[in-house]
Amino acid sequence: MLEPMIGIIGGSGVYDVEGLEGAEWVQIDSTWGIASDALLTGVLCGTRCVFLPRHGRGHALSPSHLNYRANIDVLKRIGCTEIIALSAVGSLREDLSPGHFVFVDQFVDRTFAREKSFFGEGCVAHVSIADPVCARLGDALATSAQALGLGFTRGGIYIAIEGPQFSTRAESQLYRGWGGTVIGMTNMPEAKLAREAELCYATVAMVTDFDCWHPSHDAVTVDQVVQVMRHNTTNAMRLLRACLPHLKSRRPACPHGCDRALEHALITPPAHRDVTLLRKLDAVAGRVLRAKDGSIPHS
Repeated sequence: MLEPMIGIIGGSGVYDVEGLEGAEWVQIDSTWGIASDALLTGVLCGTRCVFLPRHGRGHALSPSHLNYRANIDVLKRIGCTEIIALSAVGSLREDLSPGHFVFVDQFVDRTFAREKSFFGEGCVAHVSIADPVCARLGDALATSAQALGLGFTRGGIYIAIEGPQFSTRAESQLYRGWGGTVIGMTNMPEAKLAREAELCYATVAMVTDFDCWHPSHDAVTVDQVVQVMRHNTTNAMRLLRACLPHLKSRRPACPHGCDRALEHALITPPAHRDVTLLRKLDAVAGRVLRAKDGSIPHS
């Protein structure tokens, strides 16, 4: 069995994790630039955890200005084996009201101003994200939510928009027509990068309000949304504490192949790979680069 280290990414309203034993903020350097914040490390419910506030403490970073690559890189670099992403979202369905949790299993990426891959010129890789969420994590979250009596839906489509503006009514209706379940701004390219880094990934989409398609949307006040966010944060912490015991041990390999996503993804032959890019990939792709080449160039 492999001892896991659970990475927790906190979205809007989630800037800390209470109750961590041996809690310590640690600054980790990334080859991809500056991450959103330092990492809060510790033990929760007997499980090693690492917390990263996605927007930074104080929420100073917008969805379009996050360094998604650095965020995933530092979590991989510190030793995370899986990631649970907590994310505030708007509802695209009448039956999913504020306070409801959705454990999505699909994404539609409508973002356009973000770096979406660790790979590129000098080392090309094509990773499958047909199923972008680790079903093992999704099952653990759903089992825990049911035990707690939380209102939740297992499965759904997260529409990721660029932001920072919310969608127009026409866009909101379009996304509903596509079968979208919830709408948010941050889980893409986060989920794509987690897969490239061979990390199991799952989203806890926490509904704060209905998107603007809903007739009552304009009546929602900021105070009401903040109140829902606080309630969601409380329930998210309850959910984490219930879920972590299910993740305390795992087989050496993820049964869904998340930790082997790069196995056959590298296209560029070793002789044609850019040395500078390989050095930047030392954490996220070190396993497969060492296996294929025998070493990663030193700086």
